[in-house]
Amino acid sequence: MRIVLMGPPGAGKGTQAVSLANQLGIAHISTGDIFRSNVSDKTELGLLAKKYMDAGEYVPDSVTNEMVKHRLAEPDVQHGFLLDGYPRTVAQVAELDVILSKLGAQVDLVIELTVDIDEVVKRLVQRSLQQGRSDDSEEVIRRRLEVYQEQTAPLLAAYRARGVLKSVSGMGEIEQVRERLAQLVAS
Repeated sequence: MRIVLMGPPGAGKGTQAVSLANQLGIAHISTGDIFRSNVSDKTELGLLAKKYMDAGEYVPDSVTNEMVKHRLAEPDVQHGFLLDGYPRTVAQVAELDVILSKLGAQVDLVIELTVDIDEVVKRLVQRSLQQGRSDDSEEVIRRRLEVYQEQTAPLLAAYRARGVLKSVSGMGEIEQVRERLAQLVAS
């Protein structure tokens, strides 16, 4: 199964993606982890990505697409994967279609985690304090949410038109959301 997990920053994608991928026995692919690894290793792409991340902007499609393309070519994705944080733009959807087409595959399910915006800000401020993440100041969080609405929200309509979009509430305790996701993929 090939799944895309979507939702605004702070919706719980990372937390839920790991659990759901393990439950299904598929690879969890987090673009956030890929970005942080490149930033930490101070690669050329990582340094470029950091400038955008620190400003609350998305990393350019060309950089992101290249990272994802290489990751989807790895052996552990042959039996499926869960993408967490990609695609985020219409252009990335098109590129993902091209990448998967070359692999003889397509997206089977897109899950949108829905949350209250005030809850997202609260979650991200708390995470910032706990993890010391420079990309999670309140000002940057609010900008990221604006960018999400501007660039990512239109993807939902595209996936809805394909008949692969399902929405799940990301509100409540982690276990409650996990159970909702388990029920969704079991149906």
